[in-house]
Amino acid sequence: MSDNVDLVLRQWQSERPDLDASPMGVVGRIQRAARLLERGLRDHFATHDLQLWEFDILATLRRSGPPYRLTAGALVDTSMVTSGAITNRIDRLAAKGLVTREVDPDNRRSVFVTLSDQGRKLVDDIVDDHVRNERELLGALDQNDQDRLADLLRTLLTGLDDVPEPHSEP
Repeated sequence: MSDNVDLVLRQWQSERPDLDASPMGVVGRIQRAARLLERGLRDHFATHDLQLWEFDILATLRRSGPPYRLTAGALVDTSMVTSGAITNRIDRLAAKGLVTREVDPDNRRSVFVTLSDQGRKLVDDIVDDHVRNERELLGALDQNDQDRLADLLRTLLTGLDDVPEPHSEP
């Protein structure tokens, strides 16, 4: 069985037989898989009238545990977006009534973002369906393959210094 990345590698082999393009195979497959998985997630959340980033923020707040509140800075750390982008996203979620925002009384430069009751209900209502969708997206891999892939990707990510900040772990 062959994939689209194999075609790219064959083309490089033909044009530059002196080049070991094997890293392109790994990185290219990760990039393509990420795009295809993101499309599958985006399409799924659209059926719930949500965007992927909206669910990500709501789910981050939900899994943080009671009182389901984080600083905007903590949300920036988990979402890999800029502080300006997170402010815009929080504004949009607040306008929908899914989160509330309040200034930290102990540090007026810090803002707390809290999952509203409506936001919590929304996450709880769709998270099972979300996991089911992810299971379907990974359907080409059996559980052992998924576990092995998760281990390999964890090793790659930690090697790329994608590790939790000391303050992000309970």
